[in-house]
Amino acid sequence: MQLIELADTGRTTTRLGFGCSSLMGAMGRRASLAILEAAYDAGIRHFDVAPMYGYGEAESCLGEFLQRHAQITVTTKYGIPPGKKPSLISAARRVAGPIIKTLPSLKHRLAQAANAATRPSERATFTPQEAKASLEHSLAALRTDHIDVWLLHEASAADLHDDALLTLLEREKQRGTIGTFGIGSGADKIPSLLAERPSYCRTLQYEWSVLDANVEAARAAPAPPFRIHHRTLTENFRSLHRALTENRELCKRWSASTNIDLSNANDLARLMLKAALLMDPASIILFSSKNSHHISANAKLADDRTLEAPAAALYRLVQAERDQLFPSQPEAT
Repeated sequence: MQLIELADTGRTTTRLGFGCSSLMGAMGRRASLAILEAAYDAGIRHFDVAPMYGYGEAESCLGEFLQRHAQITVTTKYGIPPGKKPSLISAARRVAGPIIKTLPSLKHRLAQAANAATRPSERATFTPQEAKASLEHSLAALRTDHIDVWLLHEASAADLHDDALLTLLEREKQRGTIGTFGIGSGADKIPSLLAERPSYCRTLQYEWSVLDANVEAARAAPAPPFRIHHRTLTENFRSLHRALTENRELCKRWSASTNIDLSNANDLARLMLKAALLMDPASIILFSSKNSHHISANAKLADDRTLEAPAAALYRLVQAERDQLFPSQPEAT
């Protein structure tokens, strides 16, 4: 699998990364570890986690996996703390698993509801004291003395008013506790972060897919940050698939242009993931799955050069014909 320099950490890793948000959710620990092994066996070497993933248990699960695979790279975060209602965790897992198997379309909404039920009401204030405590907790959970990428989770420019936090981040990097730091937030917050708090933006993680216009805001920065992108599929895939299903003529024409049957959900998803890898070659692209076969297929896709031309064609079509794809709704009278 194609490798990339991981920001300013001095390490290399794979361009395709595995998101650990689904670990320790409806899956138990054994199944979660098996999925991590499937990603590793497929050639993936970068893993993304956060303290609040998996009802607060995903970091420790990844930490167990790390004991067998020290050469992988890891991103974790500070800003959204883990849930503080452990009694709800096992109940949520027992309830969610059977329901998702019966009604897989409810998976996303159930995951949101379960995380909301176990998430604390308070929000990080992004102080050096809170950050240091969170870092120490993550190091312990991951069973390591070093984290490759440490991101401020859902931080905005307005949150970063205490320069002592930046001093802490730079000191921990110098100590070798973290390889680099940055911000993982919504794409809408990136322009103001780059303009107002560039020193925090060594690495930026935010959503990007073929439905988004470009990544020029980050590329145009005086010192372009390293980028990690997620949500290449999920809701973006569902939105595009729905639009093509509803507009058969457009789907037929686009399928002819790409030489791929875009009415086929699996083929469309594969092409969207390939387009993300192709159109932003200096970034890591994250995906998540609980299916080992899907993980293997995505890893093979990353190295499949035959999909480069159709993936580029799909991106150009989306950008050129967005108005036809998503016609504006008439205003109610």
